[in-house]
Amino acid sequence: MNVLGIMGSPRIGGNSDVLLNRALEGAREAGARVQKIVLARKHIAGCRDCKKCNKTGICVLKDDMAGIQERILEADAVLHSVPVYFWAMTSQMKAYLDRWCVFFDAEWKWHKAYHPKMRGKRIGLLTVCGDPNPRTADPIVHSFRMTAEMTGMRWLGSVMASASDKGEIKGNEIALQEAFALGKKSAAALP
Repeated sequence: MNVLGIMGSPRIGGNSDVLLNRALEGAREAGARVQKIVLARKHIAGCRDCKKCNKTGICVLKDDMAGIQERILEADAVLHSVPVYFWAMTSQMKAYLDRWCVFFDAEWKWHKAYHPKMRGKRIGLLTVCGDPNPRTADPIVHSFRMTAEMTGMRWLGSVMASASDKGEIKGNEIALQEAFALGKKSAAALP
């Protein structure tokens, strides 16, 4: 089992990073091999909606996303972690998620080459917001959950927490436990 962690916060060592690391610990304890990608350390251009990938399955943009797409294809589960910035996901995570269009044809069905590797893949989400109400992240959860539903991936669920100061989430034992459990779930054998 391979579990890929995608960190969408530009703040290395921040709350989103802490939660993702905890989830990856859970996956590792469940026997998975884990890998983590920090989007802020990558160059990912925004989608241009040129639709060329709909025909070819290959993006015309030459940046780090091609390598990330390979890691996604190799993974059995992909866990995303992102803070709320102005009631939405960070620009790094949005650019990354928009570039998933490379996996689809013009009718939003998996490209034949990607279908066996993507359909049924597990996907989960961890979010952190400065608002005391973690439901502020609902629009982000909606984006990822609907991506899973539209594509036939397995939605593992989300962990939603509140924290502002860097590292503050370390004091939230419930969020840390939920992140660990999500990581274990991502690596668990299917029934």
